Amino acid sequence: MASKFSADEIVSATEVVRNFSSELKSLKSGKKKKLVIVKNNKFEAVLLPFEEYEKMYEAMEILEKIYNKTKRS
Repeated sequence: MASKFSADEIVSATEVVRNFSSELKSLKSGKKKKLVIVKNNKFEAVLLPFEEYEKMYEAMEILEKIYNKTKRS
C-alpha cells in the first residue's frame, strides 16, 4: 500500500515529544494533514486530527459490513 505524505509531515519521535503543542496545532489548523512519526529510521505511527480519524473509522466500518455481506453470499 503506497502512502503519500510530504517531507514536512515526517517527524522524528524526539521532535514530536519536544514540539508536541506546535505539531498538534499544525494538525488542528489544517497546515498539516497528518504526521508520520519516525523512530530509529522506521515509520512507526501516524498522528491524525480526530475528525479525520472518525471519518476513516466510519469508512472502515462500512467496508467491513459490505465485506461480511459478500462473504456470506
